[in-house]
Amino acid sequence: MAELVVAIPEELEQDMKEFSGVNWNLVVRRLLKSEIEKMLELKEKLSGSKFTECDVKELSDKINKDLSRRFIESIQSG
Repeated sequence: MAELVVAIPEELEQDMKEFSGVNWNLVVRRLLKSEIEKMLELKEKLSGSKFTECDVKELSDKINKDLSRRFIESIQSG
């Protein structure tokens, strides 16, 4: 199994400590799996598209922001 190192801001780390019983590895794996499934679905839908590299980067940035927002919301909602 591959490993992924994620830098956690100190404030987020403190919030995570409030939920010490949470298996954060599992939470992150599930979030990653969900987002990858969405990206694969989008990739298939766009396979015939004439998107430019710039268009793809813009879309990717939006996905990354959404992923970050959802991850923070999932932590806060416990």
